[in-house]
Order: sequence, then structure tokens, then C-alpha cells
Amino acid sequence: MSQRQVLKVFEQYQKARTEFVQMVAELATRPQNIQTLQNAGVISLLRTLLLDVVPTIQQTAALALGRLANYNDDLAEAVVKCDILPQLVYSLAEQNCFYKKAAAFVLRAVGKHSPQLAQAIVDCGALDTLVICLEDFDPGVKEAAAWALRYIARHNAELSQVVVDAGAVPLLVLCIQEPEIALKRIAASALSDIAKHSPELAQTVVDAGAVAHLVQMLLNPDAKLKHQILSALSQVSKHSVDLAEMVVEAEIFPVVLTCLKDKDEYVKENASTLIREIAKHTPELSQLVVNAGGVAAVIDCIGSCKGNTRLPGIMMLGYVAAHSENLAMAVIISKGVPQLSVCLSEEPEDHIKAAAAWALGQIGRHTPEHARAVAVTNTLPVLLSLYMSTESSEDLQVKSKKAIKSILQKCTYLPALEPFLYDAPPNILKHVVGQFSKVLFPWIFRYTSAEGGQLSTT
Repeated sequence: MSQRQVLKVFEQYQKARTEFVQMVAELATRPQNIQTLQNAGVISLLRTLLLDVVPTIQQTAALALGRLANYNDDLAEAVVKCDILPQLVYSLAEQNCFYKKAAAFVLRAVGKHSPQLAQAIVDCGALDTLVICLEDFDPGVKEAAAWALRYIARHNAELSQVVVDAGAVPLLVLCIQEPEIALKRIAASALSDIAKHSPELAQTVVDAGAVAHLVQMLLNPDAKLKHQILSALSQVSKHSVDLAEMVVEAEIFPVVLTCLKDKDEYVKENASTLIREIAKHTPELSQLVVNAGGVAAVIDCIGSCKGNTRLPGIMMLGYVAAHSENLAMAVIISKGVPQLSVCLSEEPEDHIKAAAAWALGQIGRHTPEHARAVAVTNTLPVLLSLYMSTESSEDLQVKSKKAIKSILQKCTYLPALEPFLYDAPPNILKHVVGQFSKVLFPWIFRYTSAEGGQLSTT
């Protein structure tokens, strides 16, 4: 055979490998093909092609493995059992940017399914190499590495701590300052998943200087980026008063209030969540939110959206009102009660109704004036019907009952109480009768109080 004929054999072999791995990568994009590919032993074949002499074949083989591992945890476990991870980790440090992105994609696809699979990535020594990739010149490599680190960190505090110990946080903070929007998004998301687990991990994110940069980026018009930034700030704020104050000191107000008017529902929801996480800690932080116009802005936001987007705003109003009479009155003055009543009546989901019932109870429990502000919106009969309905969830029934009791014990506005004389069950009726007695026969209560006695129920 001539030299040309010999070389043609090798060309055909290379062409066949290229066609095979490209076709497998394409087939792996369709769920209906996954089981057939797995039964045919495709993972073992792709493992061999990861060591191919042709770079494009290596990269495409890695891409195909990533798509397969991304599909379910069984395939991800098969990738681990085939001892593929060590080869990927080695290639991350040695190969070109195209292969690095594909290899990081496989690690991300494996790690996302469970803490055990994420731990397998840690055990093969991937973290140090992924952290090095965060410093790569190519933004696509940085992005792929940030994705993989995020999927490891999000499972639990132990895995997050390993990511922190590898030195990822300062580099993720640098990534959010890069010009590429996609890189900013995933870096902010990774910081959010690190911060969510514990005050110590959140403090690590704060100490790296992340908060100031995240707040500055809220002015960016990209909705997905704002969504991730607000999530990260919420995860930092939720743990303690000190962490919430650090977010506030980064001048989160009034810029976060503009996010409540965003067209994107996720941005609205996460902005409400951030304000809720700040307000829940202390009366002082709630007062700061009130002074910044946060209560009125959240009420407007609740009125402009539906469903779960309303939930954090509803809870925020409840937290603010729970702190003190004055803060509850601030919610009333901002017309929060009618909006919560609308949510209680209109929302189809029981967990949203339950949150609205709880918030209304927190508003009405302080004084007769607070209770009347709730009662005049015709909220009490709605709460009663939700409590008595067999279709209501147990949580909704419990919260409705507590709200009714809290409001009734302060309510002296008799027209709002009269319907309860006919419709309320005995355990609710006794509170209604007690309130009628307080209003119509106040001398009895003055007497029993002075004598240290109790009012007879007979």
C-alpha cells in the first residue's frame, strides 16, 4: 500500500471518531435518547475519547458527558464510577480554554444532583483547579468554573466551607466586577449560595467586600443580574442584625425600592424578600425601612402582582407591624390593611392566604384603634370562613384562628363584631361576647380588676 492509502485509513478513523462524538453530543440533548445511550455503554466510550489526540474530539466528548450527567443522578454517578473526574481535573489545568469550559460543565452537571456527588468532585481535587480557572484570561472559563463552584456550595454548609477554604470568595467578588453580564450573574449567584447557609459563611462574603459591589450593580438594567444580586443580599441579611445593618450601610435604600417597580416578577419578589430580611430583625431596622418609604413601596408592589411574588411583601408587612404599635400604625396609614385583605380574599393558594392572615393579626393585635382599622375592611368574616372551611389547609386554619383571636381581643368596634354573634363557633364566640361586655358593661371589668377576681362566664 502507498503512503497515501495508509494515511487515508487514519483520516477515516479520525473522521469516524469525530462523527461519532458529535452525534452522541447531539443525541444527548434529547431526553428520549438518554436511556438508549446509557444502555449502549456510551459513557465508557466517551471516557476513551477524552484522551483522544485530537482536541476537538476531546472537547466534544466532554460536552456529551456533561449533557448526560446533567440529565439525572444515575448518569452522574456513572460518570463518577467510570473514574472520569480525575482526567477532567487534570485537563482543566493543562488544556485550552474550549476544553476547560467543557470539563467544568461536566463537573457542574455531576455536582448539582446531590451532596454526595458534589463531595465526589471535592474528593478528586477539583476545587483548587476550579479556583485557578476563576483567574483565567477567558471569561467563558471563569463563568464555567463559577457555575461548578456554585453547584458544589449550594448543598450544605460543609461543602460551602470547603469552597471558601479553597479561596473562591475573593475571586468571585472580582468576577462580579468583570464587564461580561453572564459572568456577573453566576458569580453573584455563587456568592448567594455560599452566604445562605450560616452567619459565618455570610460574614466571609461580607469580609471579601462583596456587598458594596453588589449594591452598585443594582443600577444595571439586566433583570437576571438584579435578580441574583438581590438574592445574594437577602441571603447575607437574613442571618443577624449585624449582617443586615452592613447591607443597609452599603446604601441599599432607596435603590432597592426602584426594583419593586421592575417589570420582571423575580426582581420584584427578591427585592421584597431583601426588605423583609432587613425589617424582621429589630424595630430600629423596621423604622429605617418605614422612613425610607419601604412600607408604602412594598404595598404598591403587592398591588401590582399576583401569586408567590406577593408573599415576601406580605410577610414583610407582618414583621414590621409585629415590632410595635407605631410601626403597625405606619402600615395602616400606608393603606396596607386593604391590600392584605385583597390578598386574603383573592389569592387561590392557601400558603399566601395564611401569610396574609398572619400579617393582619400582627397589625390588629396592638390596640382598639389597630383592631378597628382591620375590622372595618370586612376582614374578620373572611378570616372566620377560612378558619371554618374544611377545604382550608391546617396552617391556614391555625393562622386564621390566631388572627381572629388577636384582633377580637382588642376590637371595640361593635358593628364589626355583630355578625360573629350568629356565625361564630363557641371558641370564637366567647371572645366576641367578652368584647361586647367590655364595651357595654365596662364597670364590671373595672370591678373585677380592682377585686382581683374573674368575670363569670355563666
